[in-house]
Amino acid sequence: MLAGCADAPESEPAAVSAADSREGPAFPVDVAACGHTSTVETAPERAVTLNQGATEVMLALGLEDRMAGTAYLDDPEPPTRWADAYASVPVISKEYPKREELLAVDPDFVYASYASAFDPKVAGTPKELDALGVASYLSPFGCEDDSLRPEPSFEAVWEEIEAVGSAFGVSDDAAELVAEQQDVVAGLADDAAGAGTTVFWYDSGDKTALAGVGGGGPQVVIDATGATNIFGGIDGGWEDVSWEKVIAADPDVIALADASWSTADDKIAYLEKDPVLSQLRAVQDKSYVVVPYSQSTAGVTLVDGAASLAEQLSQLSS
Repeated sequence: MLAGCADAPESEPAAVSAADSREGPAFPVDVAACGHTSTVETAPERAVTLNQGATEVMLALGLEDRMAGTAYLDDPEPPTRWADAYASVPVISKEYPKREELLAVDPDFVYASYASAFDPKVAGTPKELDALGVASYLSPFGCEDDSLRPEPSFEAVWEEIEAVGSAFGVSDDAAELVAEQQDVVAGLADDAAGAGTTVFWYDSGDKTALAGVGGGGPQVVIDATGATNIFGGIDGGWEDVSWEKVIAADPDVIALADASWSTADDKIAYLEKDPVLSQLRAVQDKSYVVVPYSQSTAGVTLVDGAASLAEQLSQLSS
């Protein structure tokens, strides 16, 4: 996804930090995704992220000091472990900023999780940004062209982390982060905390339920624990399903996506108030697990979602 120039050295020093690698022989590099390639001439110093997933990759790589701004949290709050780092980055807008607001912070790199961030009224198209000398990167999971979008998986997330690490000259830090996550995933497979447990992943909705189904982040998270998704046979990432189908499946556990627009508490209140849904075994037993919405989407915290689900399933079974 990223290629260095032809005369780049074969290896870098054993320890490369964000500060140490801001200038060096690794640049320029080409950053490519979703059919567009931007050339990063030098390690970016004024990056802007326009979705939570992109922001979290930056913070996980310790790049908050390279950020001129951020926007659009999906969760009610940023992850606790990055709260201080997040607080150090100016918030341009609660949701997407206007293009004028974005350009006012003089970005040299724009990174987003969804193609909607590159609307002409938001960041502008990648080509328009190139014309201004601003490199850009859209997560491959956000490609508008389905043929260019990878299936959600930990491996695809790790490829994105490595791509961003290369763009900012912190490839060693990216490799270390990927190795840590690989160890977590291996441990979850060994423990299989969800073995024998059926799960309904409830994202949002009341007349129908928007469920995590067989081809998205929720499925990756559920699979990592050894549990079974009651709607795992449906293609796609999320799908509206009838409550009748949920009732027929009568899952052991209901996983609740906690999002700013549909909180876990809101969904619990709805389930427990409804005269029919309140009779589900999981509702009767209060067999709920709560996972931040961002941890159910393909991104750097997808592993955290799997680890959290596994821990909560273990607690329910004890």
